[in-house]
Amino acid sequence: MSMRRTRSRILAATTVALAGLSLPAGSIGVATAQEQRPAAAPAANRIAPHPSTQEPAHRMTFDQVVAMEQSLSNWGRWGKDDERGTLNLVTPEKTKAALRLVKDGTIVSLARFASLEKAIDNFNFGPTRHEMWYGLAGPPKPGETRGALDTISYGLHDGTNSHLDALCHYTLLRDGKVVIYNGHPSATEEGCSKNAIDRMGPGFATRAVLIDMPLLKGVEWLDPHAPIYPEDLEAWEKFANVKIGSGDAVLVRTGRWALRAAKGPWPQAREAAGLHASVMPWLKQRDIALLGSDAVNDVQPSGIIGGSGEAANRPVHLISIAVMGMPLVDNGYFEDAAKEAAARKQWEFFMTVQLTGLTGGTATNFNALGIF
Repeated sequence: MSMRRTRSRILAATTVALAGLSLPAGSIGVATAQEQRPAAAPAANRIAPHPSTQEPAHRMTFDQVVAMEQSLSNWGRWGKDDERGTLNLVTPEKTKAALRLVKDGTIVSLARFASLEKAIDNFNFGPTRHEMWYGLAGPPKPGETRGALDTISYGLHDGTNSHLDALCHYTLLRDGKVVIYNGHPSATEEGCSKNAIDRMGPGFATRAVLIDMPLLKGVEWLDPHAPIYPEDLEAWEKFANVKIGSGDAVLVRTGRWALRAAKGPWPQAREAAGLHASVMPWLKQRDIALLGSDAVNDVQPSGIIGGSGEAANRPVHLISIAVMGMPLVDNGYFEDAAKEAAARKQWEFFMTVQLTGLTGGTATNFNALGIF
């Protein structure tokens, strides 16, 4: 019963986050999720967006983001009952073609597990715990089975845990109703009845394209407020001699983990290099299947002019998940992949992803491998 209560409380917290509410953690029993926007801070504590986001060439308003809810929509594209979204683009033919990228069989992990260290950028969903069990005390007896066991608890959306968001993770308001991708009903305390992670398939394998922005810019890591624009993505394609296309997984390295290793953690859910909302039409045109980042995908602050809620604060999340039906990977670990790719001068590779089928769940651990 205690496990069921814990699950319900976690799902309740997720529902609150999706609704854009800011309630004290004590009222729902767990710490605030990373994706939930913090309560409004005093003006002196507000973080200014990167100056380039306010320039005419990049300036983007709340109304422009809202317009994307129609112009970039994939609702109905794979049928009114679809719950997989852009994962439908990873066809058997796409997987077989991606296999041809494997040259020497070198395998790297693309994921990082939630840290046991209590720090400013983790424990967002309550503490991460690991407990060991060794069985009965004393010397073994004939016929008695012994072994070591462990239990773990952590928040899937924790700020240091690589995770893939399900399509029920973000909501939209349509005709006075709160809905998720494809017009399905939103989550309740019992979980997601539609678009949950267990309804998105067992996993997939496709071509991954790593976009190493620090390498392109000639720095160790991006400034934590740096936005990435469509022209940056096109510059990377030219640099890496790749063309991003249908069914691809696009993984954006900002250098978050390199910066953290060098200078320690910071509240990267509020200050993070990432994609500016203006990239969304570009990504829709390329018809990619998955978008991932080593941070939170959205540049933070977003730099969007006016408005409130997720369309103003996390527009990449909102448009990707709720409008395009494209799963996102937050907090991916791409440091090892970046080293292997740079050594080979090959930034495309075969990637496998296994989805943990948590019933009604809003995410899965990003159980992913890159194979060169």
